[in-house]
Amino acid sequence: MADPDTPPPRHARLTLTQRGLRVLGVLAAGVLVLAGAVVVTTVTSGRAGGDRATEPEPPRAAIPLATGLPVPSQTALVPASCGDPEVAEAVASGEDVEIIAAFGGADAFRTAVVTGAPCVSLSDPARLWVVVDKQRALDPIEFAPADLVAPVDMQRVEDVPLRSDAAAALTELVAAAAAEGAGTVGLNSGYRSYASQQATHRGYVRRLGQEAADRQSARPGYSEHQTGLAADVTACDDGCVALEAFGGTAQAQWVAANAWRFGYIVRYEEGRTAITGYEAEPWHLRYVGVELAAAYRGGDFHTLEEFFGLPAAPDYAG
Repeated sequence: MADPDTPPPRHARLTLTQRGLRVLGVLAAGVLVLAGAVVVTTVTSGRAGGDRATEPEPPRAAIPLATGLPVPSQTALVPASCGDPEVAEAVASGEDVEIIAAFGGADAFRTAVVTGAPCVSLSDPARLWVVVDKQRALDPIEFAPADLVAPVDMQRVEDVPLRSDAAAALTELVAAAAAEGAGTVGLNSGYRSYASQQATHRGYVRRLGQEAADRQSARPGYSEHQTGLAADVTACDDGCVALEAFGGTAQAQWVAANAWRFGYIVRYEEGRTAITGYEAEPWHLRYVGVELAAAYRGGDFHTLEEFFGLPAAPDYAG
């Protein structure tokens, strides 16, 4: 045991100033610990399953499920880029669904496109996301899809095909509409070749004049029908009604609320003529695939031009 009368070793002696500095150091460390505890508490309070009793976060704004609308997915603020290996591999494979997934989902894909992803072309007529409007002709202008088939198990005013994926989705849509009490949805028009669209547009011009015809019918090479991804549907409960009468039917209401579930959007909505260049066509459905349709609906978009950050296309360039 050390002798209490013996002074401590030299290195253990503390001057008054040194003692004060040590006390201040202890106090400072305590403040840092307390501050760290506050930070940890704040972070922990936002974690699901945290064991601290904290005030709950305010509820996130979400679209009620009862409305039939999807809740937009929560994606990263910075989507994948064309330089990412997964994206490059998906683009090389050529599968649309894989490309969307590689970007991180439909919302991230849309963000990447809007901010200028060079590996995604909105002009490629073979892609689900192709945008055709009065400022964007098909390239090549006489493009024809390779995999056209007729939808099954539905009434058809004309025996016209669609792209195989769009046809399968429309078959499911028609079955769901009937099962859910909306009545019978029939197909009025599907794929139109360049030549067929040329004849259709000429007929509108003869009856209505050029200006009015251009608000109701696309010029050849500028029609979504030429992609095989567009379907004009009608109500066929007791015979199929004319397209112009579709808007007031139960089928039209159901389609407007539910088409996204099957990968379709209503392409030309009421009040969007200044963007699309066409009068409202509640019967004109455009297939974009389930992922993009859900993002379109969940984000409350009403035109593909807005969805992909493109300029309005109210008129033809020439």
